[in-house]
Amino acid sequence: MKSVVVGMSGGVDSAVAAALLVEQGWLVQGVTLQTWETEDDETTSKKWQERGCCKIGIARYVAERLSIPHRVIDIRGHFRAAVVQDFIQGYLSGLTPNPCVRCNERVKFGCLVDAAREMGADYVATGHYAQVLPDETGRLHLHKGGMPRKDQSYFLYRLNRGWLPGILFPVGGMHKDEVWSRAEAIGLPADEVKESQEICFVTKGDYRGFLEEEAPQAAQPGAFVGTDGTVMGTHRGVPFYTPGQRRGLGIAADRRLYVVRVDAPSNTVVVGREEDLQESACTVGDLNLLGLDHIEEPVRAQVKVRYATPAVPATIRPIEEGRLRIQFDSPQRALSPGQSAVFYQGERVLGGGIIEAVAGRG
Repeated sequence: MKSVVVGMSGGVDSAVAAALLVEQGWLVQGVTLQTWETEDDETTSKKWQERGCCKIGIARYVAERLSIPHRVIDIRGHFRAAVVQDFIQGYLSGLTPNPCVRCNERVKFGCLVDAAREMGADYVATGHYAQVLPDETGRLHLHKGGMPRKDQSYFLYRLNRGWLPGILFPVGGMHKDEVWSRAEAIGLPADEVKESQEICFVTKGDYRGFLEEEAPQAAQPGAFVGTDGTVMGTHRGVPFYTPGQRRGLGIAADRRLYVVRVDAPSNTVVVGREEDLQESACTVGDLNLLGLDHIEEPVRAQVKVRYATPAVPATIRPIEEGRLRIQFDSPQRALSPGQSAVFYQGERVLGGGIIEAVAGRG
């Protein structure tokens, strides 16, 4: 009998993933990675249903319902060093980091693979909406999930290619309503496992409050400047602003103003009009190629520059070792250094990288 370690976050998707594998006859072992707060009334700032991960109590309850073993692995120190500090340093450097991408790359999957090896399991499974499918030669590739609106392949493009043969995504091809039906059959309390769209370790307020608490040096006032260099006001600190932001600027003007870019070395935030946000190209580094061995000549692909926006047609060109230039067919709004640009051909994930700089105006 094949055995599998299921990463059980306490959410509905990982619970149903575990249930499906049990039904299919797998030898299932549940593992919850404790990445942040402990779960007690004195130290936990949010209820179960308001947290993004580490819902240990619910994960344990699901394991009991499914009659599978369950263990908790405390990785809080590793998570802080690999994800939280990267998040903080990114914002201090004027970037817009994506901690979910970094967590999957640096923490979650590696820890689950290690746990599976230690526990003698053959596979690792999670509740992500993505799929691992073979091409015509039998080589495995990461693909989008079966439900476009829930697809999470954007967060998974930095996975180690060598892990793909040992990864299962049991709910990857399902629709969310199917998953909820399965969850009800397990007896999950719907209001306690509803989805969270927040950053899991930001347990009070928003990311700005988290930065103020964890990195007080973030609150260093500086100048708002227009695209022509005119000083237009004073900002709270570069880390509190991201490209495309309109609310909370506090600048009196005769038109709507948006953050166009931030510059940490000069401690300035550049603001402008909606049309100033349109960019036709960007450079990308820190690459991870999943569906290609290398890019040595121009490649046509669809490129997704943030999770909540669709992939758009573009040409990807190598410019030097480890860096690419993405030329979009049409200008894109508010490209943000620090965010991921993920490359697709159809449903297949080719790979991606971190946006370094905006390289052209629309």
